[in-house]
Amino acid sequence: MTVASATPSWNRRVWALAGPIILSNVTVPLLGAVDTAVVGHLPDPRYIGGVAIGALIFNFVYWGFGFLRMGTTGPTAQAWGAGDPAEIRAMLARALLLAAGFGGLILLIQAPVGALAFRLLHASAEVEAEASAYYAIRVWGAPAALANYVLLGWFLGLQNARWPLVLQIFMNGLNILLDLVFVMGMGWGVEGVAAATLIAEYAALALGLVLAAKRLGMLPAGVARARIFDGARFRRMLAVNRDIFIRTLLLTFSFALFTDRSAQFGDLTLAANAVLLNLVSISAFGLDGFAHAAEALVGGAVGRRSRADLAGVVRATMIWGGIVALANAALYAAAGWLLIDLLTGIAEVRAIARDYLPWAVAMPVVSIWCYLYDGIFLGATRTHELRNAAIVTTILYVALVWTLPQLWANHGLWLALILLNILRGLTLAAYYPRLARGVAG
Repeated sequence: MTVASATPSWNRRVWALAGPIILSNVTVPLLGAVDTAVVGHLPDPRYIGGVAIGALIFNFVYWGFGFLRMGTTGPTAQAWGAGDPAEIRAMLARALLLAAGFGGLILLIQAPVGALAFRLLHASAEVEAEASAYYAIRVWGAPAALANYVLLGWFLGLQNARWPLVLQIFMNGLNILLDLVFVMGMGWGVEGVAAATLIAEYAALALGLVLAAKRLGMLPAGVARARIFDGARFRRMLAVNRDIFIRTLLLTFSFALFTDRSAQFGDLTLAANAVLLNLVSISAFGLDGFAHAAEALVGGAVGRRSRADLAGVVRATMIWGGIVALANAALYAAAGWLLIDLLTGIAEVRAIARDYLPWAVAMPVVSIWCYLYDGIFLGATRTHELRNAAIVTTILYVALVWTLPQLWANHGLWLALILLNILRGLTLAAYYPRLARGVAG
């Protein structure tokens, strides 16, 4: 298969969506770096720990609600492909209602959620005090954060990656600016970091709603209230989101298990693995641009019931995703040692991380396929296959984690993680022919 074998129109459309998403994803680790930097210049390390622990809680909770974005893109793209403006409107309303409900629930149970999180994380008293202050402020942004997930997914479902890019740059840029004002300028400390995020989330929601209203104005007017609250459609949306939630929970567990098992090899190896996982995460942010493009374009093809379009989308995303994954691996092979040195100044950790760097080099090449298949199945809203594949691969992964490290120590642990992503890709590839047959010719 060559690049030329994918039609030029699909090449352009894949890059039109993937390019802006990759750029917007870059702002996420940049924001985390600024959050760390502004408190890193305060006189006590407990401030860094407080922000790190507080952000970890929200990252875990919000990642669990990632189905609000993933579960919105596919159905919206299918409605767009089918030329059904009423369903496009209704999908946005349903998803925003669901986000508001979950956001309100988080606010209602914020005290027990926070207590459980701090009980599990075992931070020092000083760090926990700062993290608690961060949590108490930022938690009020939950409704906005979840609604922003919906808006990003809805715009992407309409094959529009430009406005999600605008929203991400606006939100993260404002957050960075307010970080500097509140912490460096006004001396608010950890509370300033949390307040900056809270304000940025609601400001982004306001902008997102304005952009959504503008986009709705381009559609034929009106959608019946009965369409929004249609029982069958609501149940279908809940089933899709349930499957995505289970899949995400299992994926979260898999990486948590990797970190937990890393600790058996000592603090230095644990730290080295954490550094390398940062490299894995950075590459995943970039490669996810192609997975998101696949979601939107596959959804459109399914909505049009065009098997030829589905094949064109899959071919183009596989080709370009594979090329960028190889480029990513080449970059890590050539300059991974430099990235390691930027992430840690501890000589022992640097040395161990370099020993295991080849695993991080291999990860983009073996993982791009499971990322892309995730996007394909999400776009087609075939989430029960995603859920079932996740269950099977997680069971196999647990068996690998408990056996391979006994044979090859930390190399065995990394091999288990590599095999997890290979298995994720293979199981979904096995399901794909059935998905393709379900789309009319």
